[in-house]
Amino acid sequence: MVAIRRALPWSLIGLAVGLPLFFFLAPQGSGGFGIRFEQHIAFALLPAFGVMAIGLVFLLSNELATQLAISRPGILISAPAAFFLSPPPGVHQGAVGYLRALGMVGLFLAIAVALLAAAAFWAAKRVARKSLAGIASGLVTLLIVGVAAALFFGHISPAQGVLVALHPLTSLGDTYAALLAITVVETALWIAGVHGPATLAAIVTPVYLTLQLQNTAAFSHHAALPHLVVVSTFLFVFPGGAGATLPLVLLLLFSRAARLRKVAQLTLLPSVFNLNEPLLFGLPLVFNPFLCVPFVLAPAVLATITYLALHAGWVHAPIFYLPSSVPTLASTYLATLDWRAVVLVLANITIAGAIYFPFVRAYDRHELAAASGAQGAC
Repeated sequence: MVAIRRALPWSLIGLAVGLPLFFFLAPQGSGGFGIRFEQHIAFALLPAFGVMAIGLVFLLSNELATQLAISRPGILISAPAAFFLSPPPGVHQGAVGYLRALGMVGLFLAIAVALLAAAAFWAAKRVARKSLAGIASGLVTLLIVGVAAALFFGHISPAQGVLVALHPLTSLGDTYAALLAITVVETALWIAGVHGPATLAAIVTPVYLTLQLQNTAAFSHHAALPHLVVVSTFLFVFPGGAGATLPLVLLLLFSRAARLRKVAQLTLLPSVFNLNEPLLFGLPLVFNPFLCVPFVLAPAVLATITYLALHAGWVHAPIFYLPSSVPTLASTYLATLDWRAVVLVLANITIAGAIYFPFVRAYDRHELAAASGAQGAC
């Protein structure tokens, strides 16, 4: 956990470099400035996450070598080799195509292969005699690379298993079960380092965007809206981004731990626009034992409240598709053309804050204790 926490923020350099690079490499779209900006961001985001994942596998391997006192050359060879021999699903020709496919599950792959490689080297270190440590490390390196190569030439991709396991979500349709399942799976994937929205996009977006467009068509013909669960329904579920993290950032602004306050100050503005990747990896929320429960629980509760409100007719169902980067209060109103949508999302933010509150207090105490211990050691 310490190794992941230390490696993740540094891997954000890959995201920071990749995002503007691929933004300017994006093909010229059509429409106004806002639409073209969204198109360029959509093009750039996944390849940038692919660059971040490549950096993470090296950074995490190096950090694990330090934490576990295992062979640094061995893990820095074997873990990246296994990573590159585990192609992500949907790989297309060309570097950008590879990085786009890698962006969906690359962080999960990086963390998984680095941890598994570290476990193998640590086990070999415990078993082998000190005089044979070098030979044992070499054998483990060959074993890891050999297994990864066998899977590669056998056309077996561990990352493909993620999409296969998630495919049944497409059969749930316009139901509360669909809304809850997609919400829980997306947040659970993020906790494991998988880009939840990107991973689910290829599976569920075609289905729920079609339902969204059917709502739009019905509205244009002055007919009743046929669907409650559409793409824009998730605007109510994820204020601040995946995990409903806007209230989390607001709570962290009042943290007693200086590091947590600093993270909140730096991520507040992006969170208003539902861009919480800096928070996910800067805090971090990925693999965070203190905050993983509310990260999954809060959106699940908001999904339930939102569905009940829409089903009871207290708020109109979403009519239009709005990008998630539009601030929550504006996007929910514009998607529904109903002022009560703003009331609902404010209630959701308050409820999510109440769910996060005890966990944030515990995390705050942990950070203060860790800071005090570090000062005492000095």
